[in-house]
Formats: sequence, structure tokens, C-alpha cells
Amino acid sequence: MPDDRLTTKRVLETKDQIPTNLRLLRLIEEVAQAGVPVAPVVLSEALGLPKPTIHRLLATAEAEGLLQRDIDGRSYGPGKRLRRLASNTLSSQRIRTERLMIMKALAEEVGETCNLAAPGRYGMVYLDRVETHWPLRIQLPVGTQVPFHCTASGKMYLSSLRSDKLERLIASLGLEQHTPHTLTDPEALREELTLTRERGYSTDDEEFMDGMTAIAVPIRDTQNRLLTTLSLHAPMQRSSVTALARHFRTVRDAAAKLEQLAQD
Repeated sequence: MPDDRLTTKRVLETKDQIPTNLRLLRLIEEVAQAGVPVAPVVLSEALGLPKPTIHRLLATAEAEGLLQRDIDGRSYGPGKRLRRLASNTLSSQRIRTERLMIMKALAEEVGETCNLAAPGRYGMVYLDRVETHWPLRIQLPVGTQVPFHCTASGKMYLSSLRSDKLERLIASLGLEQHTPHTLTDPEALREELTLTRERGYSTDDEEFMDGMTAIAVPIRDTQNRLLTTLSLHAPMQRSSVTALARHFRTVRDAAAKLEQLAQD
């Protein structure tokens, strides 16, 4: 039988042949593909590169804003610059045109504003938005960042996290009160996230802004990881959370079309 140590050595030697000018790219690709913060030792094993090389590449990526350290101070995840690159890629003209057509059809069928949001470092960032025809509407333009704990899109993202990462994030969020309805108790937020997972959509019942209601559904990748969220927003004077939730299947169907578009 072949010596396992020799086999491992050959694999590492093959990996170590990554051209110098591609090593940073491969490192970033590995972190992005993992979907969770990655420790240097894991990257060293995955890429077959020496630990000093990995630490040097990580330092460069962090300095350039491509990667950033996680709360534990040791592992790394996508940085602001890399997230902006991903957002710009998603917003390429052909894909964005088709995406807006799907969102426009949803807004017209439901009669309320819809938006697409992605998780950022400190909150959800609006990537795209299609307004309702009503003169009374909530103004939250593309590029707006909103909190995780008191928005429909943010709670949908939180509900998708592993329990250990969720607990770290809840501990670091602060759970600032924006309205009298904001969930500021960690246990109440956990219960809300459990309900979100069970029913398949999240809600914002005047928790972020007085007079604003919303629901959100996930848009996932081929590995069932949350990429973005699709939300409906409405003024309370026109639509309650209960009324918006009646459109859940319609929003979910639109999200399925957006998922397919992202995978094509």
C-alpha cells in the first residue's frame, strides 16, 4: 500500500505550486467559499501554503480591505472592499436588468415597495429597490444600511446563522432601541428568530421606524446559504404586517426566480 505520508506530501507539493501572483486570489476565494470566518491554520491546510505565507497574505488582504478579522480576532471573513466587489458583480447590467424585472412584477402585483438587501459588517445593505406607485412610501434608497436586529431583512439574516455565530453577534450588536416596538431583549430576539425559521419569513412590525411594516424572505445559493433577502415595505396606514404576510407565497416565488437568476 502507498505510504499515506508520501501521498499527503505530494498533495501539498501540488498545492504549493500555486503561482505567486495567484496566491492572494486563491486565499480570498477560499474565505468567500467557506461562508464562515476562517482561521489561518485552516487556510494553510486547504491551500498547502506555509503558515508564514498565509499570515503575510492575510495581512495584505486585511490592509486592502478585502478581508477583515472576525470578532474572535483570529479568523477572517470578507471585508468591506470584497463585499462591494461582490455587490458590483451582482449588479452587472444584464443580471440587474432581469432582477429588476422580477422585482418590478412583484411590486406591481402586491402594490408595495420591494427591495433586495445583503448582509454587511454592521447591518443589511440595500442593493436594489423598486418603488410602489403610491405617493405615501418609505424612503430608504439603495446603499442604505439598516440594523440587523430590528428589520425584516436583518432578522432573516440572523435566523440563518449557526447558533455559535448568532450568539457572538447578538452579544456584540447592542440591540439599540429605535422605536417602542424594537426587540431589545436577547431572549425575545432569539424566540423571534426561531419563529422566523419555522414560518419561512421575517417581519418588522414598526421595530425600526415608526409607521413602517415589512416582511422578508431569503435568497439562497446552491449550498442553501443565505445570499440576500427580498423584502416588502409598507406604511402602517396602508398595510399591517399581517396584511403583508398574506403575500408570503408571492414574495417567495419571486425570491425563487432571483435564486435561479443568480445560479444561471
